[in-house]
Amino acid sequence: MAGKNEHHEYPMWRKTLYKVIFGTDTFWGKTFDILLLFIIICSIIAVMLESVNYISVKYGMLLRTLEWIFTILFALEYTLRIIASKNPYRYIFSFLGIIDFLAITPTFLGIFFTGSQTLVVLRSIRLIRVFRIFKLARYLREASVILEALKYSAPKIIVFLVGVVSLTIILGTFMYLFEGSQKGGFTSIPRSVYWAIVTLTTVGYGDITPQTFFGQVISSLIMILGYGIIAVPTGIVSGGFIQVSRSDKKMQEIICPHCMKKGHSQDAKFCKYCGESLKE
Repeated sequence: MAGKNEHHEYPMWRKTLYKVIFGTDTFWGKTFDILLLFIIICSIIAVMLESVNYISVKYGMLLRTLEWIFTILFALEYTLRIIASKNPYRYIFSFLGIIDFLAITPTFLGIFFTGSQTLVVLRSIRLIRVFRIFKLARYLREASVILEALKYSAPKIIVFLVGVVSLTIILGTFMYLFEGSQKGGFTSIPRSVYWAIVTLTTVGYGDITPQTFFGQVISSLIMILGYGIIAVPTGIVSGGFIQVSRSDKKMQEIICPHCMKKGHSQDAKFCKYCGESLKE
């Protein structure tokens, strides 16, 4: 009796639809996802082209028509995902479910709010499905290593940035004292600090230039100092990588290829969040 009720609640056509839309192990499932990624990329390109004035003037109507076609396709896909889901509410309020919903709202909002169509670039976030489609979940483990290294290095980086900010304020103030009466562009301390930041980072826009001898000496020292400062964050993060690499526990965390969440034990076979198989 229970088997009949289960079959009645979740018929075979929904199971087939689920395999096509959510699965990647079948030919049609993988074809569906690749086609979806292609449509997402085309939609993003259309939005980007519409922002170019001469293209928008000449092909604006075509691009807007394509955008509505893409939106209708995404709305249909979103509806099918809800229908096929074993637990629709879990999908709707999941990360990918929210992103799928946001992918179709900007076009409709554009009817009432001018310029909101550009928000369709949010669809680019949906490209993360490529990790699931092409079995690239193993690379997310490497991404987690990078995040862990940055977390480990965060206190040192913060101290370093505070020191750099303090240094630029001091050097900018000195430059204002020496160059404030000249025509080099040091009209205020904030503007002088802006110049110090640009110079220290070796960007050098050239919109502000020192005119006095002492100003040029300080400018030269800042530029030389900038090359040394650039290497500091690299060393900090590299040290973080070494520490994280020594931690086997963090390096061996299993990431679900379906919901991309981690925190599973080494002998786990199914995801404790979405219930799908942890095997790729």
